[in-house]
Amino acid sequence: MKALVVNCTLKASPEPSNTEALAAVVAERLSEHEVEVDFVRAVDLPLVPGVVTDGGDGDEWPRVHAQLLESEILIIASPTWLGRPSSVAQRVLERMNAMMSETDDENRPVAYNRVARVVVTGNEDGAHHVISEISGASRTSATRFPARRGRTGTWDPVRGPTTWTSSGAASGRTTPGVPWPTTSSASHGP
Repeated sequence: MKALVVNCTLKASPEPSNTEALAAVVAERLSEHEVEVDFVRAVDLPLVPGVVTDGGDGDEWPRVHAQLLESEILIIASPTWLGRPSSVAQRVLERMNAMMSETDDENRPVAYNRVARVVVTGNEDGAHHVISEISGASRTSATRFPARRGRTGTWDPVRGPTTWTSSGAASGRTTPGVPWPTTSSASHGP
């Protein structure tokens, strides 16, 4: 099984990204279940604006689109900016919207039978709203979202994840040096 993490941080490589660090925690958990995880840092790619699958010369979205279609799991990771998803996440969602009109050989939406999750850095600054916005927009591409759609967190560069919460589920705070909650202790999926 394959998963694709689209990191929508505003920080270009090689600058450290809290969003990438939190998504890596989720990817590590998926790897424990023999899921092959690929990462795309969208800010590093020239993604032209528009609701199209191929924006022409220099557009990198067709490569991301192909990776997405090769994966059964999509994870969109975004920081919270001004209570909303990042502008990079908005661009990714706009490009994904073109998938609405694409079908496979059986005339089903190309994203049929795939699941999606949302990973958001932030907390009381609107992270739950960001989860709602991304999961709502992603549904137009026919991806499925489990009932508990997202995980948010506060990432301390020294201590790692210090708070966590899951949309519609448990929330809490970790003690420095104590690992991030596992699926079973938080009663929700990765």
